[in-house]
Amino acid sequence: MRGLPLALLSLLATAPAAADGPGGTPVSPAAPMLAPPGGADPCMPAALSTPLTLGDAVSRALCANPRTRVAWASIKLYAAEVRTGKESYLPSLSASAKETESNTQTKITHDPALNTIAHDNYPAGTVSLSWVLYDFGQRGDQLESARQLLAAARANLDRTLQLVFLRAAADYYDAQAAQASLDAALQIESLTQRSLDAAHARTERGVAPISDELQAQTAHAQAVLTRVKAEGELKAKRGALALDMGLDPDSTLTVPPADLTVSVRRDFTESLHQLIAEAKRNHPSVAQAESELAAARADERAARAHGYPTISIVGGLSRSNEPLTPSLGSPTVPGSVSNKSIGLEVNVPISDPLWKRGLVAQAHARVAIQQEVLNGAEQEVAASVWSSYTTLEADTDNLANSQALLDSARKSFEAAQHRYEGGAGGILELLTSQTAYANAQQQRIQSLSDWRIARLSLGASLGRLGLWALEGAQ
Repeated sequence: MRGLPLALLSLLATAPAAADGPGGTPVSPAAPMLAPPGGADPCMPAALSTPLTLGDAVSRALCANPRTRVAWASIKLYAAEVRTGKESYLPSLSASAKETESNTQTKITHDPALNTIAHDNYPAGTVSLSWVLYDFGQRGDQLESARQLLAAARANLDRTLQLVFLRAAADYYDAQAAQASLDAALQIESLTQRSLDAAHARTERGVAPISDELQAQTAHAQAVLTRVKAEGELKAKRGALALDMGLDPDSTLTVPPADLTVSVRRDFTESLHQLIAEAKRNHPSVAQAESELAAARADERAARAHGYPTISIVGGLSRSNEPLTPSLGSPTVPGSVSNKSIGLEVNVPISDPLWKRGLVAQAHARVAIQQEVLNGAEQEVAASVWSSYTTLEADTDNLANSQALLDSARKSFEAAQHRYEGGAGGILELLTSQTAYANAQQQRIQSLSDWRIARLSLGASLGRLGLWALEGAQ
């Protein structure tokens, strides 16, 4: 397997530690990737850089994209579920108090002398305690499931950030390529105008037929059409980049010119097999699937434990100041009744193991589904690494090829132009070399853009994409 550029080493660097807020939740949607020092929010709005840098474009896209914000909110949700799981280990304590107004009338049918009427107003209160001491692991499995789902949510945020990062970077490079294409189109338009002027001069002197001038006019008109199309393409690419950053598509953005000279070294020696194995270990989509599988297994264990007995400690404390009746027929007298109790309670569910077997079957089926989801994630990661790796190899080779093509086309055009202006060459030779030169310029621009995007695509396939990978990427 041939080597890859040394620049890819930056993609495999260890990512900085993410800054988390209270409860382990990232302080912003982009914190896991931007990793600001001191735990500050990296998504605080700031003025756009002019011209717009790649780092600024990507950072704003990571913070503003709805997909990253939804993934961030999911982490908060599952963090709350973990907190709920922990709270299930705490005792259940309740209290009640009441103030009662009572009108009591007692009638003795055969002895009216014992009849009484009482009007009382008295308070009463109770405190109850219930604390599950042992439940055969049901709460522990539910807590483990919540923790694994939180881990899956964090992995999903990482995966989403990688995708948004790659999309924003690709649109940035596309905008740079569109700007370079417009510059090339303007240059070609100027060259075709020069060729048209030369053909007109030769026609005026009678040394060239009118068809030479007409063909030069056609080539110039085509160059004007290409330039107008390039202007529209540049606006579209800038609009797409603005949308990535959460701005209106008509926002004014200026990107710096792309560096048309890159130096590629081939001393990256990790094999494709090693890269695929690494991606299966570290890619966020695989980590997400692994955590969701672990959560499904914990849910299955919890479903089985749902039918097991529970052992709890129970207790209560009550007091009532309700007036007392010493004996039948006697009027009520002030008094109070207090009660204290504590004991162990064993709750044995009888119907659940017999009639709720479907819950266990559902949980077991979810485990099987998540196992296949994990297998699919590993296959997708392997396919992505394979595609990105081979694409990058081809794009790396084409960097040198496109430069050689451009140099050759430029020399050919300059020679044809010199010959025609000197009266030795024909218009067909000039226009053919001119078209070849224009095409070579476009291919060079596209090959540079493809190579830069392919680098980041491989980084995303490996699950190692971040702002630290942009060193020298512009």
